Amino acid sequence: MLGSALNAHAILKPSHSELRSASDLLRSLVQIDTSNPPGNELKAVDLLAWHCSSVGFTPEIVGPDPNRPNLVVKLEADAKNRVHRPLVLSCHLDTVPADPERWTHPPFSAHEEDGYIWGRGAIDMKGFAAMAFTAISLLGRNHLQLNRDVIFAAVADEEAGTALGSSWLVRERPDLLGNDPEYVINEVGGFTVHHKGRRFYPVQVAEKGVAWLRLTAKGTPGYGSLPTSDSAVAILAEAIASISRADLPWHPSREARVFMEGMAAPRRTVSRQFVRLLSHPFWGPRLLPLAISNPAHRASVEAILRNTANPIRFSSSQSINVVPGESSVEIDGRLAPGQTAENLVNELQQVITGSVRKKVAFEVIRESLPTSFSTDTPLFREIEQVIADRDPGGIVVPSIVPGFTDSHNYAALGATCYGFYPLQLPEGLEFASLFHGDDERIPLKGFYWGITTLLQLLTRFLTNDG
Repeated sequence: MLGSALNAHAILKPSHSELRSASDLLRSLVQIDTSNPPGNELKAVDLLAWHCSSVGFTPEIVGPDPNRPNLVVKLEADAKNRVHRPLVLSCHLDTVPADPERWTHPPFSAHEEDGYIWGRGAIDMKGFAAMAFTAISLLGRNHLQLNRDVIFAAVADEEAGTALGSSWLVRERPDLLGNDPEYVINEVGGFTVHHKGRRFYPVQVAEKGVAWLRLTAKGTPGYGSLPTSDSAVAILAEAIASISRADLPWHPSREARVFMEGMAAPRRTVSRQFVRLLSHPFWGPRLLPLAISNPAHRASVEAILRNTANPIRFSSSQSINVVPGESSVEIDGRLAPGQTAENLVNELQQVITGSVRKKVAFEVIRESLPTSFSTDTPLFREIEQVIADRDPGGIVVPSIVPGFTDSHNYAALGATCYGFYPLQLPEGLEFASLFHGDDERIPLKGFYWGITTLLQLLTRFLTNDG
């Protein structure tokens, strides 16, 4: 790699041309359709591999499916300076699908307008792929005296469960991740949340678990032209309606309380006391609508306080003139900390009443338990300090997210994982509306701010003698 060594404690700052190169890379990545299903991340991996090779890295391209591989590169610290376990910068290259009819600009055009790059994956999470690559390439180019190895991992299949991506890497090639990385920086966090005149930066330290279920109803099969009082489809419909209407029990975890108290902490004592009431199993569900009037904001908070279950995908008769004897629906269930798939199934069985309960059965398709990481670490404290430097008045809040990320796999290697994808968002632009939503777009000014912020965090943390 080119460049001369810098002072061990120098703070790197990307040049204007390096920032533009990062946005060019992001546009190129967005223009590659990696919607999952089917994924097809190979072209995106090849693009990143070319960029990695051009700055002197030797990319490893691995995975169980040659059309859906993972890319890993390592920036090795000198043996005399290597005193800590590795740090991994992780991103995924697949995206959720996009319906072009619902978008202002084509979702894979990477259209640039009014200071934004539009496109599926711009936020989730090809933006971080470009950001992390830029950071690790500048670290290598400037030959900093790093106290640990730094690994950049761009993985497949996160949106559909991680089986071909981080799950496979952790199980089959942990050596590429340093075997026992100390930290992983991943999604979801580091973006600006404007609330009550203040700027918050949630950093993900916990995520809910997954309980994907299949609910099957059994009835009497028959000819579609004849009336029936025992249709499996009708039975299933009643069960689904009961689940959709149900308010499942409150499970206010420590992680959820820390997040809510963090958002309330700068305000008056009465606000903090109200947060404690929101954590109460009886008062919480009744007071939440009073505390948060915006339905979208309320749903985000409610999701971290209870288990959730959403019917998603149906299967039944293959012929329109046959009444099926069996019909089923797959349910996307998410688990609050401390909960299991068995707990969720028990809750759902309770809301299905009467004779319908006897005619349906649940099956657990997949379960992964909730994951939580400590904030009492040097890296978390460095994140707090960097945000204080980059946005005076900005407040870091440990957060829990209702979805899952690759972090729950990396945890199996003993890593502490934080969602820190620094992105300064203007007031009025909400991250939640961009994440998996129509018209996904990333503000270039905030993206550039994020690259500089991530680079400052890494240069400080990776050259610290402590």
